[in-house]
Amino acid sequence: MSVLGSIVSAILGHAGSPASASAGAPPSGSKAAASTVAPPSGSKAAAAPTSAVAAQTSPSITPSAQPPGAASPVDVGAVMERLAGQSKEKLDWQKSIVDLMKLLGLDSSISARKQLAQELHYTGNLNDTSAMNIWLHQQVMIKLAENGGKVPEALRH
Repeated sequence: MSVLGSIVSAILGHAGSPASASAGAPPSGSKAAASTVAPPSGSKAAAAPTSAVAAQTSPSITPSAQPPGAASPVDVGAVMERLAGQSKEKLDWQKSIVDLMKLLGLDSSISARKQLAQELHYTGNLNDTSAMNIWLHQQVMIKLAENGGKVPEALRH
């Protein structure tokens, strides 16, 4: 799964279960439970998981990334604040892409962030980590809003 896909899945997957969701647990509906695309009638080709196909063809996430049965937008702020409350560290997810990724239990290393930047078609200098991190945080908030997330007004740049 792409880095962006992991972020979106982790946040949208945490929306439904405050008690059972932990930062390191895979969300329900993850790749293991992905639906498959049936081959054309009469074809002997194997079915392909839709999540694998989507992850290979596009860095954008489809609205179907939202958990099944979630009729209203997922409150990103509430999900992240709940995770922050469960964390032993004081993490500033509202401003820091590194802290946001840490709260989700994802790899926040420079290589993971550079991969995320490439997925999102960052055109700046990958070695200017400060500028890249600010841009990444803004883009992640945009992608969350595009994919069923209710992003706090203060974070919509």
